[in-house]
Amino acid sequence: MNAELRIGLKGKAETIVTEKNTAKSLGSGLVDVFATPALIGLMEGAAVNALVLNPEDSSVGTALDIKHLAATPVGMRVWAEAELVEIDRRRLIFEVNAYDEVEKIGTGRHERFIIKKDQFLKKAELKAKNQE
Repeated sequence: MNAELRIGLKGKAETIVTEKNTAKSLGSGLVDVFATPALIGLMEGAAVNALVLNPEDSSVGTALDIKHLAATPVGMRVWAEAELVEIDRRRLIFEVNAYDEVEKIGTGRHERFIIKKDQFLKKAELKAKNQE
């Protein structure tokens, strides 16, 4: 595990709401506003951006407990911020918040695990081979 991990690390991710990331487009609703699945991806991206890991390591999201607080229309900028608040060996907990140009649109907690990329991918490939 990387020595760069410490409580308080912060990351950010941002995007613009387009027709491609609306609830209507992603199938999570019938209206043209920023979709909850897109919000989740943005929050996970902010957590990933907080991390500086060794080249052989990566991280995977394992849990997310969020509230989508407000709708954001097409054309508006949205961003998420993540702060590392707990480290338990390879388990990391982030507080995540998201905003648009007017207000806070989401809040919650996100769990990630640090993984060894090679081992993780070998396990996934074995799963695919066993399915054949």
